[in-house]
Amino acid sequence: MFPILSEIFFSGFMINSTFIRRTHLVQSFSVVFLYWKRKRMISNRESARRSRMRKQKHLDDLMTQLTQLQKQNHEIITNINFTTQHLLNVESENSVLRAQLNELTHRLQSLNEIISFLNDDHGDDDDDDDKTSIDFTQPAVADNIFLNPFHLAYLNQPIMASADNTFQY
Repeated sequence: MFPILSEIFFSGFMINSTFIRRTHLVQSFSVVFLYWKRKRMISNRESARRSRMRKQKHLDDLMTQLTQLQKQNHEIITNINFTTQHLLNVESENSVLRAQLNELTHRLQSLNEIISFLNDDHGDDDDDDDKTSIDFTQPAVADNIFLNPFHLAYLNQPIMASADNTFQY
């Protein structure tokens, strides 16, 4: 304990002390009290300053983290949009390919039916020749436009499917 404080406490309990001594002790106590109060005030200010600095640093760290997360979020959204567009393009292309597959399957089936029809004997017993196949080097039926599958208008239409308008929402 400070010597002045101990002197104040001890002198306060003394009954036979003089007025001058008391005045001196009160003044000494006031000086010590003011010194202690000022020191505590400076300490509190320093503590508050450190606290503000910690809060500001924490706020700066949070702002940096926010900026970084926003950047990552933007990159993820960009990747999702790119992947979605790629998916739509692939699905559109698959749709076009399925339509072409169906059309080509239908054409093949029609051509097989025509070949089967032309290879049939048709029950004609007039010819002594047993003709079971067609000689494709000779025109079979004088180039009849209705029997030539490549002249059938509905089969020779181009497939018009566009990837641009397939998925509109």
